[in-house]
Amino acid sequence: MPIVDVLRHGALVGGVRYRGRLVNDPLSEEGWAQMQRVWEQLRDEVELIVCSPLVRCRAPAERWAKEAGLSLVVEERLVELSYGEWEGKTPEEIEQQWGELFRRWRENPAGLRPPGGEAPEELWARVRAWWDEMRQGALNRVLVITHSGPLRVLVSLVLGGDLATTRRLHVPYACWSRIGGDAHASWLVFHNRG
Repeated sequence: MPIVDVLRHGALVGGVRYRGRLVNDPLSEEGWAQMQRVWEQLRDEVELIVCSPLVRCRAPAERWAKEAGLSLVVEERLVELSYGEWEGKTPEEIEQQWGELFRRWRENPAGLRPPGGEAPEELWARVRAWWDEMRQGALNRVLVITHSGPLRVLVSLVLGGDLATTRRLHVPYACWSRIGGDAHASWLVFHNRG
């Protein structure tokens, strides 16, 4: 029965911007420190680290796996949503250019898509497929290092929610949540612990 600690990456160089797959900024010094505080609480419990392939998730995953002598799995399905033309832009810049679409997106992204980007239903499907596989696994403790989008989807899934639920979760940098599951059910242990 796997227990999965899900950690969003920390703050990034360049400040708050929409970053999906195209803009791959590294962690800032503050971002490293935010994530390290969580790792120090988890390091003795983790059996496997799984991460998104993007540098903001992969760099700490590689460091910690090496430090703790753990295996690392780079999981493409846990990459952030592709934000298309919104990538690299601040929320204010997006609001100015795509006002109504952006406001609707922030309320409920179902049926919407950032211009040139990925539909949130695609993110939901790939994260769900990964979680369904994980619930069948034999490992007891897994650390997942990912992004806001996949973390929101995972928590919404275990709560029986939908895409609108993803917008009702506070997911700051270095947000740490714990979920569990088996072949029959999923549950939330906690969300946004620091």
